Amino acid sequence: MLGGDPVKHQLAADLPVIFAAGRRYFAGYPGITGTELYAETARLAGQAGWSFGGTHAGHLVGEFPHEKIDGDKIESYIAPGNTTPMRRHDKAGRLCHWILEIHLTDTARRFGGFYEQLLDLG
Repeated sequence: MLGGDPVKHQLAADLPVIFAAGRRYFAGYPGITGTELYAETARLAGQAGWSFGGTHAGHLVGEFPHEKIDGDKIESYIAPGNTTPMRRHDKAGRLCHWILEIHLTDTARRFGGFYEQLLDLG
């Protein structure tokens, strides 16, 4: 519950704004890697005054309901250490699709919020 806390309301308002900025950044860099997009989403969170609360900023998705992510393979995540291009094809030759996750936290007050959607691959 947000109640009347203006800081919580600001966090809720910032989630889709930071997601949209991350999506625009993704769209602007055809060869972007998971490491690069993670760094940008963390930077955007900090710029807005939040901590980035996730060890990753998203993951690959597959056919419904969800394809099992290949174990701990970093290439399946928008995360530090994933230096492979996000715009690529999977082992079966299908275009990879990604979920971008924004997890903002206020570490001092111990609350956070989460927002995720499919990235546009265009």
